[in-house]
Amino acid sequence: MYRMDEKLAQIRAGKYAKGDFIIADAKDGDMGPSINSTGPHRAKDGTWSRYRTRAEFLDKIQAVVEQDIVDIMLTSVSNLEALNERGVYSNSRVKPVIRANDATDCWVFRGASYASEPSRPFRTADLAVAKSLGADLGLYSITFNNDLDADYFSLEEFAAFRQDALQNDFKYFLEVFNPNAPLGLAAEDIPAFVNDAMIRCLAGLSSRERPEFLKIPYNGPAALEELASFDPSVIVGILGGGAGTTRDCLELIAQIERYGARVALFGRKINLADDPLEMVRMMRAVADGELNSEAAVREYHGSLARNGITPTRALDEDVQITEAVLKAAA
Repeated sequence: MYRMDEKLAQIRAGKYAKGDFIIADAKDGDMGPSINSTGPHRAKDGTWSRYRTRAEFLDKIQAVVEQDIVDIMLTSVSNLEALNERGVYSNSRVKPVIRANDATDCWVFRGASYASEPSRPFRTADLAVAKSLGADLGLYSITFNNDLDADYFSLEEFAAFRQDALQNDFKYFLEVFNPNAPLGLAAEDIPAFVNDAMIRCLAGLSSRERPEFLKIPYNGPAALEELASFDPSVIVGILGGGAGTTRDCLELIAQIERYGARVALFGRKINLADDPLEMVRMMRAVADGELNSEAAVREYHGSLARNGITPTRALDEDVQITEAVLKAAA
C-alpha cells in the first residue's frame, strides 16, 4: 500500500495525528509553464544561465522519490512513462499521480497571454493510458470566475471527466484555483466565493464520484477553517503558489496544518529551492511539529553552508515572512 493511502485512511477515520500530514511534490509544470517550469540549472555558487533539460528535471524528480519523504509525486503522463523506464517507482511507497487536465489558465508559458481570459477546460491526458502506466489517481483542475458561460462550460467538462474516470476506475483530486479573470468580484469576496463554488459543485456527487481530496489556494485562516470544518468527509489540501522565501514555504506548512488542511501540494516552493531535498526534509519536520518555521529556516541554511551551496537569499532575508496572507496570521 502506498503511504498516501494509509494516511488518507487515518484522516477519514478521524484518527489524524501530526505524522499523517500528506506532502505532495507537484512536478507537473511541463503541462503549463513548459520549459521554464523545470527550474534554473544552478551551480553551487548560485549562478545559472539556462533552464534544466528534461533529463535533468527527471533526475530531480527521481531524487525526491528516492528520498522517500513526500507521499505523492505529481507529473505529466509523459514524465511518468519516462520515470517508469528508469524503474523509479519500483517498490516505492511514493504514489505516482498524473495531471489529468490542463485548462487554459495553466497555459502561462513565455509570451503567452491565455491566462488573462476566463479559464477554458482542456484535457491532454488519456486516463486509460495513464492507468496502463501505473497511475490510477490524477489531478483535475477547475477555475470559477463568476462568468456564467465560462463556468457552465467548465462544469459540463468536469461532468464528462467524472464519467470517464468512473469508466476507467480512475480516481482524482480536485484543484480549484482562485478566479483568474473574475467578473464583478471584489478581492475580499474571493475566499467565500471559491469555498461556495467548490462545495456547490460537489453537492450533487455521490461518494464514488467525489474527489479523494481538494487542492486550493490558501486564502487565510478563516476561509480554510470554514472549509475544513464544514464537512469532515472532504479532505482539504493547499497549493504552494509562488516560490517566495524559505520562511514563506515553511510558515505556509505550519499555518495550513494548524487551520485544518491535511495535504500540502507544493511545486515551485520545492523545485526552485537552493536544495530541494533539504527543503522537503524541513517541510516534513514542520508538518510533524518537530521544528517551527523559523527554526527550520535556520536549520536549512546550516545545511546549505555544510554542503557548500550559496543561498539565493541571505539568512536574514530568507527568514522573513513576505506573503501577505501568511503575515496576517503569523
